[in-house]
Amino acid sequence: MTIRLLLVDDHAVVRSGLRMLLSTEDDVEIIGEAGTAAEASSAAAELKPDVILMDIGLPDKSGINATEDIKAKFPEISVIALTIHEDEEYFFKMLEAGASGYVPKRAAPEELLTAIRTAANGEVYLYPTMAKLLVRDFLVSGPTKEEAKGNGLTDREKEVLTHLAEGESNEKIAQELTISPKTVARHRENIMRKLNLHSRAELVRYAIRKGIIKA
Repeated sequence: MTIRLLLVDDHAVVRSGLRMLLSTEDDVEIIGEAGTAAEASSAAAELKPDVILMDIGLPDKSGINATEDIKAKFPEISVIALTIHEDEEYFFKMLEAGASGYVPKRAAPEELLTAIRTAANGEVYLYPTMAKLLVRDFLVSGPTKEEAKGNGLTDREKEVLTHLAEGESNEKIAQELTISPKTVARHRENIMRKLNLHSRAELVRYAIRKGIIKA
């Protein structure tokens, strides 16, 4: 499988460096570049990449908003934040926007490649220092009332939750569980309602706290 990759960063030098780094990989094909959120949205619609490397600090609109827009139109495209920002605010907002990964620009090339391949497989990748933010947040907040009293999920909902926590799309979950995407969507709505969750970030937090996935 060749991973079709779109680079989004407002600095041409950064995009050039990423192209030089990633073009040597046999399983990665860089199909386009963008320097603004508007260009990113247009490129996503035209090129249909598998994965987008998204900078947060774009000149016209933040990478967070760009991610929200792209995921709303093309949920099958995985977005990885590649940014200088390593604080909680940006991290959680990118997760809530639908990002499948968060990698600081200081990360080693091997970490970035792992993130790209993980996201291309429909899973979530969190850089170790960023995953610690999730763990710290869980320890501070403690268990929710829903967790303390039992979540009331059916066996099928628990099964769907496991796949959702790994960042898989409704279509992929449907194929693996031999059910329709509409059924997956209905299970997802029930899960979010029963657990009183309102965003992707909250779902990931719950899944790590319950040991469904590991940070």
